[in-house]
Amino acid sequence: MARRSALPPVHDAAVLRARLDRAREAAAGTGLVIAPGSDLRYLIGQPGGSFERLTALVIPADGAPALVVPKLEAPGFDGLEELGVEVLTWVDGVDPYDLAAERLGGAERVAVSDFTPALHVFGIRDAVPKAEQVLAGPIVRELRMRKDAAEIAALRKAGAAIDRVHARVGEWLRPGRTEAEVGADIAAALVEEGHTEADFVIVGSGPNGASPHHALSDRVIETGDVVVVDIGGPVAEGYNSDSTRTYAVGNPRDADVAATYTVLQEAQQAAVDAVRPGATAESIDAAARDVITAAGFGDYFIHRTGHGIGLDVHEEPYIVAGNDLRLEEGMAFSIEPGIYQAGRWGARIEDIVVVTADGVESMNNQPHDLVVLI
Repeated sequence: MARRSALPPVHDAAVLRARLDRAREAAAGTGLVIAPGSDLRYLIGQPGGSFERLTALVIPADGAPALVVPKLEAPGFDGLEELGVEVLTWVDGVDPYDLAAERLGGAERVAVSDFTPALHVFGIRDAVPKAEQVLAGPIVRELRMRKDAAEIAALRKAGAAIDRVHARVGEWLRPGRTEAEVGADIAAALVEEGHTEADFVIVGSGPNGASPHHALSDRVIETGDVVVVDIGGPVAEGYNSDSTRTYAVGNPRDADVAATYTVLQEAQQAAVDAVRPGATAESIDAAARDVITAAGFGDYFIHRTGHGIGLDVHEEPYIVAGNDLRLEEGMAFSIEPGIYQAGRWGARIEDIVVVTADGVESMNNQPHDLVVLI
């Protein structure tokens, strides 16, 4: 039974070969073992699937990389010879961890991708018992944080697609419907407007909007509700959208909504304006947080200002206090401050931005105003 479908490569062979070379250089003498997932897609253009049988890209400190893959899964990885990646197939009854160990040679240190199943982590450890085993995340994320032109183009495409969905929310968000009903319509529209699937749909109405990761419920939307709509998904190239807008179904019932929302707009804009090469990730968080705190809402902003985005919805860099990483051209992340008043209502504004040579470019262009649906 087929359990995954091959996806088109993200880039051409020359780009992927360069990524493999940079991964080896960044590893600095450490062997890499990359399991299926976004890291694998970044390096060879195909994500694969992780099951009880080992599939892993093995990049030795010296020598050619190889994909260790069950023979029955190998047809999904056509074209790897163009990347200089040898395909090492195995069948049931053969120990695939020995194949990986042979390619790693006498490595003294092996870095395993962060989301490798424990089954395979232990298998690699036992096959290379003398090697120190560490996470590959710190190595690979240094490559993935800086998006190239094709990746930024894919993020623009995703941003435009999610903007089109937000522009249509008034078609579905109205009194008498449940969050789940509205969410189902939004999920369908995500695909209609250019995503391959709906990765997540949050419709937080009234008091549910004060829970940042509320998803959907059977709560019936009422006139006067403030509603947080946070949605996203991948486009064909594998890169993701993620955008939040806040709506009101009729005039908000709470008298403080307009003034509070204005503070949120100012905070979100302050953070965007602070983005430039050389600024620290924590300074962008501070730019938003300082505005909200000065207005008396500091205790109601209960999460970081943003997260990186690309092949994963959440990846490096994280826009959070304590992260002194200096931003560089090509880094992409969300800016999404929120104010959440438990038991009452919440609001969030979220755009994806990319650091440019002299500032910032937003991937989202829907207005930031509170959208009042009459």
